[in-house]
Amino acid sequence: MSQTPWTRKTLSMFLALVFLAPTLVQASEDSLYDFLWLDPDKKVYVLQNKVYKKKGTGYVNAGYVMSQTPDFFDSTGWHLSTGWYFHEEWAIEGYFNTYSNKTNTTYENLKNVNGAIPFSRQFNKTYGLMAVWSPFYGKINTFNKIFYFDWSIGAGVAKIDAESNSTTAAIPSAADTYKKESYTGAILKTGLRFHATKRMHLDLNLHRTIYQAPGPVLNGVGPDKWWGNTDVVFSVGFSF
Repeated sequence: MSQTPWTRKTLSMFLALVFLAPTLVQASEDSLYDFLWLDPDKKVYVLQNKVYKKKGTGYVNAGYVMSQTPDFFDSTGWHLSTGWYFHEEWAIEGYFNTYSNKTNTTYENLKNVNGAIPFSRQFNKTYGLMAVWSPFYGKINTFNKIFYFDWSIGAGVAKIDAESNSTTAAIPSAADTYKKESYTGAILKTGLRFHATKRMHLDLNLHRTIYQAPGPVLNGVGPDKWWGNTDVVFSVGFSF
C-alpha cells in the first residue's frame, strides 16, 4: 500500500530520531578507554554510571496507536504491553493492540467521483510475543535537567484479527462486503524509552507487522502476497 506524504514525513522524523540516538548513548556499562601514552598492551576500563538498571525488573505500558499504512481508512487504537528483563539487555514482551477504523477523504472521493470501491484490509486486533534487545542507553541534558533513555529493538510472532473486502472489491456489481480474517505473522519494533522517574517512563515505538494474505479475489483466484502494516505507538509505563 502506498504511503501519504504525512506518513512519509512522520516515519522520516522518527527514523531520524532513532538513527541519531547512538550519538548520545553508551553501548555497554563497561566501556574501554585507550590512553595513547600508555604501553600498547595496557588498557583502562571506565565504568559508566548507569542509573536505571533493568535486569530482574518488569514493566507494564498503556498507550495510543496510530496506524500509518491504510490508504483509505483512518486507523487508531489502544495499546497494552508487559514485559520482563531476565538480563540487563534482554527482555520478553507481550503486547495487544486494538483498532478503530473510519473511512477517510481519499476513500470518499474515490467512491463519489469514480464510483469505485477500493480494496482494503482493516486491522481489528493484533497481539503477540517478542524478544526485546536494549543494547543502548544514554542521557540528554535539556532545560537544566537530565533525562535518561534506552533504545531497544525487538522481533517476534504476531496474531492478526482483521477484515477485508477481498471477495467483492474486484466485482463492480457486488455489494461491498467485509469478511473477518485471521493471520499469523511477524512483528518488528524499535523504540525509545524516556525515564521520568525510577518507576515511570514514556515510550515511543514503531511497530511493523508483516503477514501473508490474499489481495482482491477475481474468479475465485486471489494468490497470497506479503503485506506490512506500520504503527506508531505512544505509551506511558511503570516498572516494578
